[in-house]
Amino acid sequence: MSETVYTIIRALLIIISLFFITKLLGKKQLSKLSFFEYIVGITVGDIAGSISMDSALNMKEGIISIIIWTSIPLIISFFSLRSKRFRDFVEGTPTIFIKNGNLIEEHLRKEKYSLDELLEQLRTKSIFRVEDIEFATLEANGELSVLLKKSKQPLLVEDMIDTPPVEKEVYSIIMDGKLNDKAMDKCKLSKKWVESALNKRGLLLEEVFLAQVDHNGTLTFDFYDDTKSESKS
Repeated sequence: MSETVYTIIRALLIIISLFFITKLLGKKQLSKLSFFEYIVGITVGDIAGSISMDSALNMKEGIISIIIWTSIPLIISFFSLRSKRFRDFVEGTPTIFIKNGNLIEEHLRKEKYSLDELLEQLRTKSIFRVEDIEFATLEANGELSVLLKKSKQPLLVEDMIDTPPVEKEVYSIIMDGKLNDKAMDKCKLSKKWVESALNKRGLLLEEVFLAQVDHNGTLTFDFYDDTKSESKS
């Protein structure tokens, strides 16, 4: 067998292996990668390229190395889905850069985000005035989410009827069937209040996938069981 044919066969086998590994990892790999997943992707690509081109390398050991590297994100995902604390540690948490039109400088320094970078991101969203922003948050995946003040948002029919209310932050007080103590502290809600709200609806904490509360105290639920229809207080 010629060296060229052997190289082609090795490359095809690597491509097929990477295809099935990508399918196994899921669609997240095709959209937004975490910092750790980005590192894994680069490393796996480098290993795959090396063993497909260098016939001196053992292909079996190369594929085993790829499998080991790609199993790490799967293990992390497994534990991340079961523990919010672990998920926050691995993936990070959102950071508020702008609140009520005011920059939070210490958060910018913490994330090593320059003012020029922030303003550039805002311009790509057609926002040129910081004071027009109610909230700007750097998400864990590096995306910048922006909520404009109500008076700066596109005009809707209901806005022509009622006086535009001031937008307030929405807090996720239950995540993955567990109370989010940090969110409850921010919105000044007690564990007893949440338990009472659940009892009124005949709900168990473990049944709730996500519960959010706004500044009016309105609760919105999303359940593990999608057949449940309860949504608001």
